[in-house]
Amino acid sequence: MFNAGRFLRSGLLLAVSIVISPLSQGASLNDDLLRRMSKAAPELDPVVLETAFNATRCAVFSGVEMPQRLAVIDFSLPSSRERLWIFNLEQGGLVLRDLVAHGKNSGNFESTAFSNVEGSYQSSIGLFRGSESYYGKHGYSLRLDGLEPGYNDQARRRAIVIHGADYVNESWVNKYGRIGRSHGCPAVDNQVIERVVDNLKGGQLVFKFYPDQEWLHSSEYLNCGGGAVAGNAGGHGEQG
Repeated sequence: MFNAGRFLRSGLLLAVSIVISPLSQGASLNDDLLRRMSKAAPELDPVVLETAFNATRCAVFSGVEMPQRLAVIDFSLPSSRERLWIFNLEQGGLVLRDLVAHGKNSGNFESTAFSNVEGSYQSSIGLFRGSESYYGKHGYSLRLDGLEPGYNDQARRRAIVIHGADYVNESWVNKYGRIGRSHGCPAVDNQVIERVVDNLKGGQLVFKFYPDQEWLHSSEYLNCGGGAVAGNAGGHGEQG
């Protein structure tokens, strides 16, 4: 399990800090909103939340349309924990918290390996945009566009989407000590898929966190000294 104190002592917090003053152009993304979000989700590690919030603020400063909602996935937690949070960025309230799967080659109970490569069956980390909803082999689903070159910008080509799955529920946790795993998609419980998709489609942001030192130090959204470039992904395939 991720230890915030160890993360702080390692000095990695420096990698996720950004210059606040020029980002005030995203006026509603202020410290008061971050405090309300933290209060609404006390079990979400505050360092993880601040990292996601700063990445969102950087994205808006860099030209990404201001989102109404932000999803935070903390892949440093085991899959038996509810590690998906969706926030309303107007009031800072919590819309939903629930289970979410990682890719089968990212790990068993916990996710420790990540990839941007098609066919890897691993999850990817970083900032994504929720794009269009659609009905496919998994039912009602949401396409994701990765915004970070080298880390997740192949998400659409890899068919990394949010979809419902019967292996994402508490009964799996009770039986196996974890939920099932996907082909790299952040799959959620079929009981909440409609709420998840409807809250994240149309340009909302999804932030997948893991304390990977290389990403923390190189991500343009976590080191916002200059304008970050949103990645463009192609392809409309569908996997799981």
